Amino acid sequence: MSATTAIPRPEHPRPQMARTSWMNLNGEWQFEIDAGRSGKERGWFATEEALTRTILVPFCPESKLSGVEHKDFMPAVWYRRTFELPADWSAGRVLLHFGAVDYEAEVWINGQSVGKHRGGYSSFHFDITAQLRPGTNTVTVYAEDDNRTGLQPRGKQSERYESHGCDYTRTTGIWQTVWLEHVPDVSIASFRLYPDPDNACVQIEAKLRGPAAGCVLEAAASYGGQEVGRTSARISGPSVRLTLPVSEVHLWQPGDPKLYDLKLKVSGGPSAPDEVDSYFGLRSIRLDGMAFRINGKSVFQRLVLDQGFYPDGVYTAPSDEDLRRDIEISMGLGFNGARLHEKMFEERFLYWADRLGYLVWGEHANWGLDITTPRGLERFLPEWIEAVERDFNHPALIGWCPFNETWDRDGARQDPDVLRIVYETTTALDPTRPVIDTSGNYHVITDIFDIHDYDQNPETFRARYEPMKTGGVAFNTFPERQTYRGEPYFVSEYGGIWWNPGQMDGKSWGYGNRPATEEEFLARYAGLTDTLLDHPMMFGFCYTQLYDVEQEVNGLYTYDRKPKFDPAAIRRINGRKAAIED
Repeated sequence: MSATTAIPRPEHPRPQMARTSWMNLNGEWQFEIDAGRSGKERGWFATEEALTRTILVPFCPESKLSGVEHKDFMPAVWYRRTFELPADWSAGRVLLHFGAVDYEAEVWINGQSVGKHRGGYSSFHFDITAQLRPGTNTVTVYAEDDNRTGLQPRGKQSERYESHGCDYTRTTGIWQTVWLEHVPDVSIASFRLYPDPDNACVQIEAKLRGPAAGCVLEAAASYGGQEVGRTSARISGPSVRLTLPVSEVHLWQPGDPKLYDLKLKVSGGPSAPDEVDSYFGLRSIRLDGMAFRINGKSVFQRLVLDQGFYPDGVYTAPSDEDLRRDIEISMGLGFNGARLHEKMFEERFLYWADRLGYLVWGEHANWGLDITTPRGLERFLPEWIEAVERDFNHPALIGWCPFNETWDRDGARQDPDVLRIVYETTTALDPTRPVIDTSGNYHVITDIFDIHDYDQNPETFRARYEPMKTGGVAFNTFPERQTYRGEPYFVSEYGGIWWNPGQMDGKSWGYGNRPATEEEFLARYAGLTDTLLDHPMMFGFCYTQLYDVEQEVNGLYTYDRKPKFDPAAIRRINGRKAAIED
């Protein structure tokens, strides 16, 4: 059962693991702000009495699109709606999925608790089969959220009442698609894809749910509508591995994203077969000296910082087309990828990155979380593991960066073991991609040494990187706190040039002094960018930022996605061949 166009964000939220039997639960829900966090004591999870407000899911209550637009802190919120269980879902299992709920959630079906989840950015689901009844069912969701405690990652959500500097409007509760999925008793719980273009194959590792022993997993790949590979393996336990050779090798590359369709099927068990539609890209990644190689070719990463905010939806894009358009406007400026900054983006964004050939770095929203003690690890790591597991199969994702700018907190320094353990866990979970422990500062153990440099003077900016060209000391923003050990190197934040003519309202924020004219802006942009393109020890750059967000006005586009400059002018600067490029 698919969604209708009347439902907001009706598209399938997980295109790399799609089944035909699903139901979108976005739309109008009952809603309540629980300022005293007393709703559980009052039995709101079981009562038939309606909540007093309504909200349009999946938009957060702070957003205009939600219909609530409540900007103050909300310690807790409640949601409730009914749905009709399809008659043909009586056999098998029914799963209730949440793209993301900020921050600690509990869910009830027909007044019975089905589970809890902690983490405002990662996806989760519950098996609700036992709690369902024929016909009408009620789902109730409770979420607590307080980003001022130091006990939860908040990303760029403001910890003050108002937005300020580079912190913006908060997000509370549900902010991604809620959906039901019907699966057979024996089904694929998850799978990992390991593309191997050199050997013309993809390795598949699948985890099963239910009594899968004795069943068979079949995998079939097609390209351009023609089958190019098929294989199968008998299942003897809770997981199975197989190799799927392909008769034609088509590489996934930046700007040239050749993708294969993939069908997985589990059959031969006590229930109906389970069929999943997916896709994959054949591409390899490796670090080679100072070069970042994709399919053996040194690719200079022309990245831009993407915050993932929207004027009317806050954390949630108003439509699937808005996700695609953000990538398209970035590519139109000559960028080939982005740092997805201080936020775990929804899967549909990664889907479009895969489809458009757009490089992305996965990052958590670590700001706000106290990591000066091991307790930070307790709060960070489970959610980060869920993120790595969810996004592992996307060919566009080329690296992980769990932390960004791990500043001191109330005079206390980060616990280096928190960063080390997260780095080591990430490399164990995903040995195929490089990991940056903390972007900018303060590095503990990392595959890549990156720095952030917002010097607005192209001459002094260039001068500090000159010694590296002849084997001299690499520029290190915090030499007393981190040590450069010869890793691949790049400037992963620079620029941030303040440009907001006609908006001199005293609330705007950006880096450094504002250029006086558009010509001065472009000259500064070119001077800073040329330094990095011309440097033989840089494998890439990341410019701050793609579009303005609220009071931060250093975007190349406005917050409502209108260009501030002729895109061709930026594209000409970005598009020059880099010194390290093949």
